[in-house]
Amino acid sequence: MTGEPLTADPPRDGGQGRVDHSAVLRLSLRDPERFGDIFDAYFAEIHGYAAKRLGPDAASDVAAQTFLEAFHGRARYDASRAAVRTWLYGIATNVIGKHRRSEVRGLRARARLGPGRDEGGHADRVDARVSAQGLRGRLAGALAGLSDGERDVLLLVALADLAHEEIAAALDIPYGTVGSRLSRARRKLRAALGGTNPMREQENGHG
Repeated sequence: MTGEPLTADPPRDGGQGRVDHSAVLRLSLRDPERFGDIFDAYFAEIHGYAAKRLGPDAASDVAAQTFLEAFHGRARYDASRAAVRTWLYGIATNVIGKHRRSEVRGLRARARLGPGRDEGGHADRVDARVSAQGLRGRLAGALAGLSDGERDVLLLVALADLAHEEIAAALDIPYGTVGSRLSRARRKLRAALGGTNPMREQENGHG
């Protein structure tokens, strides 16, 4: 790669010392090799997100398709709407949307495995266990019962730690829709898990 060393998008708290990859994306329009910096910075993270939702077998294909679509669509990227990381999560979620049946089928299969190692009595901590590799029991079944939109929003909170405004930008939906979908998803999970709050930490952190 050429040019200055690059790191991740600036942190949400406005900290200094990081380069915004939106500038790199613009440079890649005339120097396509610069897109490699975006790939290097975020591929592992996007791959991990896909693996947690669909399992490791599909993750590589989903991640590769995400970056292929990002490369071909980079001229349409709008830095005023979303950071590059947020934009990539939106693309990845759309790609995962093509595997809806596989995702729900996997969740239902894991629901039949019985409770996970830490599930009993600790449903308020399930956000830390929302992953395809370890997910099982009632939590998996509850996630399978969510609508596609509810599941996308909840998992972008739980897996990607995106704030409401970031999810709105990633999925190109109104801010209020994020809140309503998340509220419904949490309510359904609480009911399925015996009335406890499975997303307590996310509620405290993201309102």
